[in-house]
Amino acid sequence: MQHSAQQARPSDSDDCDPPVSADRKRKLQHVHRSANDASKSTKQQTISDLFSTSQAKHSSPPFKDASGHPPAGTVSPRSKRLKPNPPASTSEPSPLSSDATSVSRSSTASALPPSKMYHFPSSRTNGSGNSNGSTSNIVDLTGTPSPGSSSSPAWSHKSDGAKMLRPNFNPNMGAKQLVVKNFRKKPRSDPRQYFDQTWNALQDALSKIFNGKKIDSLEVMYRGVENVCRQGFAAELSGKLKERCRTYMETQLKKPLLDKAGGADIETLKAVLDAWRTWSNEQEDIGRCFMFLDRSYLIGRGDTLQDQAFSLFRTIICEDPLLRPKIVQGACELVQTDRTQERFDKDLFRSTISMFHDLAIYTNIFEPKLLEISQHFVSDWAAKASSEMNLAEYTKSVFALIDEEMSRCDEFGLDSSTKRDLLSLLEEHLVVRQVELLVNEDAVADLLDQNAVSELERVYMLLDSRRLGAKLRPAFEKWIDLTGTAVVFDEKDQESMVVKLLTLKKQLDTIWRVSFHRNTELGHGLRESFEAFINKSKKTNATWNTDNSKPGEMIAKYVDMLLRGGAKAIPAQLSAVKSGEAERDENDDNVFDEDAEINSQLDQVLDLFRFVHGKAVFEAFYKKDLARRLLMGRSASADAERSMLARLKTECGAGFTQNLEQMFKDIELAREEMSSYKSLLEERGEKPSVDLSVNILSASSWPTYPDVPVIIPPEIQQALDKFTVHYKSKHSGRKLDWKHALAHCQLKATFPKGNKELVVSGFQAIVLLLFNNVKTGEHLSYEFLKAETGLPERELKRTLQSLACAKLRPLMKHPKGRDINPDDTFSYNAAFTHEKYRLKVNQVQLKETKEENKETHERVAADRNFETQAAIVRIMKSRKRIGHAELVAEVINATKKRGVLSVQDIKKNIDRLVDKDYMEREENNEYSYIA
Repeated sequence: MQHSAQQARPSDSDDCDPPVSADRKRKLQHVHRSANDASKSTKQQTISDLFSTSQAKHSSPPFKDASGHPPAGTVSPRSKRLKPNPPASTSEPSPLSSDATSVSRSSTASALPPSKMYHFPSSRTNGSGNSNGSTSNIVDLTGTPSPGSSSSPAWSHKSDGAKMLRPNFNPNMGAKQLVVKNFRKKPRSDPRQYFDQTWNALQDALSKIFNGKKIDSLEVMYRGVENVCRQGFAAELSGKLKERCRTYMETQLKKPLLDKAGGADIETLKAVLDAWRTWSNEQEDIGRCFMFLDRSYLIGRGDTLQDQAFSLFRTIICEDPLLRPKIVQGACELVQTDRTQERFDKDLFRSTISMFHDLAIYTNIFEPKLLEISQHFVSDWAAKASSEMNLAEYTKSVFALIDEEMSRCDEFGLDSSTKRDLLSLLEEHLVVRQVELLVNEDAVADLLDQNAVSELERVYMLLDSRRLGAKLRPAFEKWIDLTGTAVVFDEKDQESMVVKLLTLKKQLDTIWRVSFHRNTELGHGLRESFEAFINKSKKTNATWNTDNSKPGEMIAKYVDMLLRGGAKAIPAQLSAVKSGEAERDENDDNVFDEDAEINSQLDQVLDLFRFVHGKAVFEAFYKKDLARRLLMGRSASADAERSMLARLKTECGAGFTQNLEQMFKDIELAREEMSSYKSLLEERGEKPSVDLSVNILSASSWPTYPDVPVIIPPEIQQALDKFTVHYKSKHSGRKLDWKHALAHCQLKATFPKGNKELVVSGFQAIVLLLFNNVKTGEHLSYEFLKAETGLPERELKRTLQSLACAKLRPLMKHPKGRDINPDDTFSYNAAFTHEKYRLKVNQVQLKETKEENKETHERVAADRNFETQAAIVRIMKSRKRIGHAELVAEVINATKKRGVLSVQDIKKNIDRLVDKDYMEREENNEYSYIA
């Protein structure tokens, strides 16, 4: 295979190798042929094979012919044109030497004859260049490895004179990076001259802006600013712009304002606002022109065109000694105008506050002055209002004023600090300094008398805004004490005491819950004052000159009224249904739960009962009323009776209700006893003439009833004797005492206008039976009735009065009148009529007489004395020796649940025990126990 070596084209470079002679070419061809013949033994490789193998692994020449070799013409790194192969020289080639012969860099390595191995010397020979000493910076971009990339020779000699490629030879090593430097052009003009020209154009544009004219081309201005900043004149441009704006503001804006400074404050403020609007509008155009300066230079230094503009306006105009007070005072005058309800320019004030915020002078300049004038205004307003208005009007006006001030802050964008300080100032002058008016006892009492819930709430809210709500407690407690004491000791209207107390309690609970927002301190005051007045006692005619608790008695009677009458007996002012407070059923408005209503009233009464210390008075009257209801069957609801008993047991303990529970048991046992008795009579075949029903009562559990003498009709007496024999035969050793005063019966009466069934007491029945044989129009005298009935005069008058002077009158009294006299006569009432068939006439038994009331009070007072003496003995027995004051205190503490005597009565009981030798007096006002 014949290869032709490419001849290097002559060039201007000095590092090209000399041309090869013809003799050398022939020798190279001979070496190549010898090497080609020897390649069959596979012991040696040609450069072409090595190069082709290496290039196949790494990179291929950019151009190859069909045989895989580069084309005859290649591209030189220094020239892009194709180089033709040079003609063969006829000169004799020189011998191949490892030291003197090298292939030119412009020749193709694959074109070398493979018969002799070429040695490529290092490109760094002599430390600087190629073998001939020249320096080359040529980089081969064709992908062909540089032969001078290795620092050591790539070829080594064998012993037979042949050359082989060294193992560490890497043909791809060479220059790795191509660096291309940018050549900077010299400016065509002087930068300073360009800056001056641009500034002149910008100055003309600023003059047009300040005179209200339009700029010819914003884009030209913007580009000019950008070019100037890029040339390093940003700082100088910023300074010139600031100085130009300062000059304009001092000459064109400030001077007209100073001329108007001698006028009204509001007019000066308007002029300043106009200047501010003008300056703000001008800054928009300036910002468009100098936007590049703002973004590239000023922002990096923590400044902006807007900040500079605001700073100039603030320092030159707003902080001017003549304009500053005018501006602030004008804004304050606008506030004062609004406070006096005069015509108010809202837009002007809103713009003023906005300008203060933008210029950052709101906090330092405007706010202190506003608070100063507000303090004077509020102080004068409070002094005038407190002297001219009552408490209700004052609180209403205060809330209106506070609402106006806070609304102004929100509407016009006043700072939150202003709103906070202004509210604190209002509270200080309107509440703290007027606290004597807000807690005045007479003023608060007037609102409580009127039940002014909303007005009291305003008073409390004002005080509570500064944590002063508890200061209402003295006035609140005093009013409760005075009002409650008047109710308790009102002897003319004792019957409605409980209704008034419940109404008062309901009113106070509403005031505490709604007006006072459930304040704990006021809640304690409510309960303490209520407990104080309800337990006050004094010896009056209502308590028969005893110091018993009258509320205890009246609470017991109110409970009796509820349990006898049911929901119908509830007063309208206390009934949720009657007053319209309860929610009715949507389907039936006429139906409501009576049991729930009764239970609600019992809960209210029990809440009132908790305040009463003298539980003994309540117990005595409640037991007596309960006995009447059980014996006469007048309870409206058995469930309500047991519900009340359960409440009392929970509140006072099992010992308090022990006797009451026994009363219920006696009634149940009595029913069983009568059922057994009637069954026995039926077995015997006896038919009693009277339908008798007897209640066997335990004397220790029931109230004590006096024995009233009376003549019983023979038929009834016979039935009573028969039952007595039966009971004693069944229960030996027991004694029966008949209490005829508690008896009641049903009589069938025949009247000309219709028959009736009368429910009467035992005494009323005895009197009516005497008229069975009396003709119509015949009279019976008072003395005759007294002799036939055997009743005491007091009982007989009560009975006759209930039959002849009440609403239902089966008898007629002659002469007519309400009082029974010994010379009166009575006759059968033939004209008696009523729409109902069954009538209850025995109301006299359910009514308590004055004698019974007096007896109950005296018995309770005596029991309290005995309980006090027992408490004294127990204390002395445990202490052995004690002082007088300490003994009295411990006695009060021990007896307060049942009822406390006065200190004088306690001392009397101590003297009685000393007289009875239970204790004796010692020195230093002390007592000792005698065992």
